[in-house]
Amino acid sequence: QVQLVESGGGLVQPGGSLRLSCAASGFTFSIYEMSWYRQAPGKERELVAALSSTGGLPNYAESVKGRFTISRDNAKNTVYLQMNSLKPEDTAVYYCKAGRPPYDRWGQGTQVTVSS
Repeated sequence: QVQLVESGGGLVQPGGSLRLSCAASGFTFSIYEMSWYRQAPGKERELVAALSSTGGLPNYAESVKGRFTISRDNAKNTVYLQMNSLKPEDTAVYYCKAGRPPYDRWGQGTQVTVSS
């Protein structure tokens, strides 16, 4: 059974940092592209960052370039999202995704709130 479990969300002040983790199980993690998406209230879900199976050529949304870093540890079946210099507009539920449609799988999401 495919499972993706996100963790690491929470409340942080503007300018702060958080590291999200997504632990995967039930499939061959090392051969799948992994991505982070987010969805803010009243907005559509958007791609934040994506990383190939080998860990090369990360892709970032313009709004997070230079502040967020996606990485993966294939030995631990885990993908990470390091988020620095957080802004209030980064507030959203963050989701981990494995693969691409129609074979993609999603985690349940973790809330990130940036507020003073």
